[in-house]
Amino acid sequence: MSGKGKRKEEEEYDSDGSVDGHAPPKKASKTDSSDDSDDIVVCEISKNRRVSVRNWQGKVWVDIREFYVKEGKKFPGKKGISLSVDQWNTLRDHVEEINKALGDNS
Repeated sequence: MSGKGKRKEEEEYDSDGSVDGHAPPKKASKTDSSDDSDDIVVCEISKNRRVSVRNWQGKVWVDIREFYVKEGKKFPGKKGISLSVDQWNTLRDHVEEINKALGDNS
């Protein structure tokens, strides 16, 4: 896939937090933009990358995203992917095969 066409389930969040140019639902204002959603941060996989579970437009997504810092606050960047629960389950079911391809037989 060239990267231009996205399947409906593969939403990408723009740097302003919108998805594919559409603003996310309004939420109560908070002082730190990194906390103004119902995201559950599962883990930080590097300094500026994190995995979170979020509820967006009534659906649950596993979001793997790069963040950037602006004025001391973290904001979601464009680079990342949001997987539907079905897509997440497919990926999870193939972890052993991925580990074998990586040379890890554990």
